[in-house]
Amino acid sequence: MPPTHRIPGRSRRVPLRVALATGIALTAVCAATAPAATAPAATAPVGTAASVTGAAAQPDPEQRQSPQAQRVEYFPGPGAHPRHTEVPAAEPLSAKERATIKADGDVVPIVQTGPTGSKLDVVFIGDGYTASQQEDFHADVRAKWAKVSAVEPYASYKSLFNVWAVDAVSRQSGVSGDPASGTVKDTALGSAFYCDGIERLLCVDTNKVESYAKKAADPDLVIVLANSAKYGGAGYNDITSPSGYDGIATASSDHAHSDQVLVHETGHSLGKLADEYWYEEYGTYTGAEPWESNSSKLTADRLTALKKKWYRWIGRTSPDGGTVGAYEGGGYHPRGLYRPTTNSIMRTLGREFNLPGREAMIAGFHRHASVVTPLTSTDGTVRRDAKVTVEAADGIRLRWFVDGREARQARDETTVSPRALGVPADGRTHTLSVHATDGTAAVRDPELKPLLSDTLTWRVSR
Repeated sequence: MPPTHRIPGRSRRVPLRVALATGIALTAVCAATAPAATAPAATAPVGTAASVTGAAAQPDPEQRQSPQAQRVEYFPGPGAHPRHTEVPAAEPLSAKERATIKADGDVVPIVQTGPTGSKLDVVFIGDGYTASQQEDFHADVRAKWAKVSAVEPYASYKSLFNVWAVDAVSRQSGVSGDPASGTVKDTALGSAFYCDGIERLLCVDTNKVESYAKKAADPDLVIVLANSAKYGGAGYNDITSPSGYDGIATASSDHAHSDQVLVHETGHSLGKLADEYWYEEYGTYTGAEPWESNSSKLTADRLTALKKKWYRWIGRTSPDGGTVGAYEGGGYHPRGLYRPTTNSIMRTLGREFNLPGREAMIAGFHRHASVVTPLTSTDGTVRRDAKVTVEAADGIRLRWFVDGREARQARDETTVSPRALGVPADGRTHTLSVHATDGTAAVRDPELKPLLSDTLTWRVSR
């Protein structure tokens, strides 16, 4: 393996709001650098893609990135598992660049399911689209999101997502490196294939991305869509944005399989999942127990005996095929680490999330999106004879309370009247609240259950 292509140690920030963004592993399709002969081949076409991924399961002091570098995970070619490389960090923006971006960047709603504060907001930024091609960009966003959101568990949780397009106007159509390495285009974000000499690695100016992304109200997940039919992309997992997202994903707009790169990379960012592939040259893992929920030093028997990680799923048939157990090989190491199933999307593009992976993704969705959304404002007070309305997805259980006492007759109702629920006309202010719970059987870990519940409260007068 070339010395520049190494898997650096991934630092992990776990909880709260940053959790969802924390891994926006954007995938870059990189077909130019062939995988090492010892790297296991994927059982389904992977394509070529890259993602800036930060963490290896066992950090090597000699493999730490330099302060002036950004890490990227990429797929070297069809049938190959990802590799990693480092690319130079973006230079600070000049005054002229800042002024250009300030005057640009209209924000266009693509999918709106509720207020930004209660939804997971996905922000697409276009590159290589001229002023006359912005409608093409919007159409490409719709098409790409339709493919991503058709994958489970996205498909079952579409109502949690808002999708926005930020128009970045480029002087020229297309991106650098397409079709050949000598092709140079003047674009808003500087997207370019052949990044670090790797054809399918689609890099971008991350400082420009930040400047455009923050034009959206509450960016949780940021994807750069390059105007190209060439297979490529990248994932910048180590970027923490002041705007609230962690990581940036890049993908080509018109390649049929680039959406699979995005799905894999959101497994890192939203699900906080480890990669489930390995390289022979990494040998036996001897480090501490990994923090990721889908990687462990423990065999199936030990997981069950100690009640650790994915033990609740062991023996169940998984949507990616086969049975959940503990299969050796993962986290880049062929020995000493175990993964839940033989071949999920965290190992091979085109596969499904396994059962532990789906559980982690749903928890990740709810780190940014509320279980219930108020359609009647919770600010101020509502009148006793008013209607109070909330929005919740199918399967969400709703329980209403007046001054802390449940009004059982209103279970699972999305519109109620405080008066009908028993709020008295005594001239005092009372409280009306709704407790919402996602009771999905796809989440079994009790430590994740709090993410699947929310409570809204209104003050009721007269």
